[in-house]
Amino acid sequence: MEIQDAYKQKMAAQLNEWGAQIDLLEAKMENIGADMRIKRAEELHELRAKQHAASEKINELGKASGEAWEQVKVTADKIWDDLKTGVADAHAKFK
Repeated sequence: MEIQDAYKQKMAAQLNEWGAQIDLLEAKMENIGADMRIKRAEELHELRAKQHAASEKINELGKASGEAWEQVKVTADKIWDDLKTGVADAHAKFK
């Protein structure tokens, strides 16, 4: 159980960090033009959806055990990678 708890804590901490980064990107939107703001708002909306999905997976991980935990972890890792890539891409576009 210790490995599962550590994994869940690691994911929760990273999710919080990415949430703060998305908040920062949303703040930066105030300094861009209207057309670009619409495009970036859509991208940030997608990131928030991925963040929400990752949060749900963390909750599932907390409830799962044994073989079910391993299956949920595989899905969580995929969602995690998508969110990580999305945050990195968004940061690159906002520079």
